[in-house]
Amino acid sequence: MRLKLVEMGEGPPLVLVHGLFGAARNWGGIGKHVARRFRVLTPDLRNHGESPHVAGMSYAAMAEDLAETLRAHGAAGATVLGHSMGGKAAMALALRHPEMVGRLVVADIAPRRYAPSLRGYVAGMRAMALTPGLARRDADASLAASVPDPGIRAFLLQSLDFEADPPRWRIGLEHISAGMGEVEDFPVAGRYEAPVLVIAGERSDYIRPEDRALFLRFFPQARFAVVEKAGHWVHSENPRGFLSVLEEWL
Repeated sequence: MRLKLVEMGEGPPLVLVHGLFGAARNWGGIGKHVARRFRVLTPDLRNHGESPHVAGMSYAAMAEDLAETLRAHGAAGATVLGHSMGGKAAMALALRHPEMVGRLVVADIAPRRYAPSLRGYVAGMRAMALTPGLARRDADASLAASVPDPGIRAFLLQSLDFEADPPRWRIGLEHISAGMGEVEDFPVAGRYEAPVLVIAGERSDYIRPEDRALFLRFFPQARFAVVEKAGHWVHSENPRGFLSVLEEWL
């Protein structure tokens, strides 16, 4: 399946892949900065942004979507950077289609199964009554019980189209809900022999010390870096630190 993407800049191709509930727009400032040196392509993954809403959230399917999209845009051999779920999709792409990925950057996610900690977010989003005239403050209040962090609520509500009557989710919420088990897992095998950079947030627990051996099993050339003063959303919480680590490696 070909994905919708945003393209900017000139030079070697660099692909930026967003995480769960995100979209290409999440890479705005980072994308503009690296577009000074690279041809930057930022796709919306399936069931996100302007890409098709379809059943299935497996990383094999996401990898095939990315491969087809990069071929269509003449971007084989790109540097591919993915965050969170997008990092797993990027890893799956590299393992399944190594010819498509010249270098790989994985931001704050490991190639393993995670606990179902985000299913409460999905349940809260599905439970929201999308009534005509729904105000953002009321939508925020509706999510508060299942999503206590106001910053995360604000992020999730970016995917709610308040201009529609009644408001509607821009993401394929039902497909995502059905596929959360696939999102949490990582049943992909293989080895990718090209250079890999793994970036963790200092305040995040998504990458544990024992995950390094797991990375090296899949990616023997992996190198590891930590961005200070950043949690899981490492590129938005400390963009300068993130860019410093990324650009030095690139």
